[in-house]
Amino acid sequence: MGTKIVYEGGEGELIEKKSRFIATVKPVDSEDEALEFIAGLKKKYWNATHNCFAFVIGERQEIQRCSDDGEPQGTAGRPMLDVLLGEDVHNVAVVVTRYFGGTLLGTGGLVRAYSRSVQEGLKQSIIIEKTKGSRITIRTDYNGVGKLQYLLGQRGIPIIDSQYTDVVKLQLLVEEEKITELKEAVTEATSGKAGWEEEKNLSFAFIEKEPVIF
Repeated sequence: MGTKIVYEGGEGELIEKKSRFIATVKPVDSEDEALEFIAGLKKKYWNATHNCFAFVIGERQEIQRCSDDGEPQGTAGRPMLDVLLGEDVHNVAVVVTRYFGGTLLGTGGLVRAYSRSVQEGLKQSIIIEKTKGSRITIRTDYNGVGKLQYLLGQRGIPIIDSQYTDVVKLQLLVEEEKITELKEAVTEATSGKAGWEEEKNLSFAFIEKEPVIF
């Protein structure tokens, strides 16, 4: 299983009983980075009624913080944090800026508005699943290509690059847990003739089928 992260942040907006809620989402790798982002937005929206925030950092979401920024306790920061945890995203900070519209929303209304704002912000962001694995290059002769394409197709492993010269080179990104079985299948399918190069300990993701390597 991969780790869900925000690859590119976004901004979502919500109007609730004339109150305006603006959710700004940003990927962050440390608590300092999160706090700097929050401080920057408080400066940008200095005239807002509230700038509430939540962030989660770490592979196991070890660092979790949130703030109601003057809203009734438990009506903003915690519901915002709960959305991030519920979506299982890592290394992300969100600030929801509120401009008060003159009508009180009540505690239930506030919880819903802040939660929905974060969901809107996440919808406008690019969220990807980062997977640990290897970049593998398989070398084969032309006779082996069809077998390998079939074998990879069966396992849902995309070919990210291919070169056809006197030999054929296929480049793949493979999740850690699939590598051993794949290597055995390739050896069997090509009677041990295929070459195998492996670049280990990478993280990768696919954005609209395009590979991104970290």
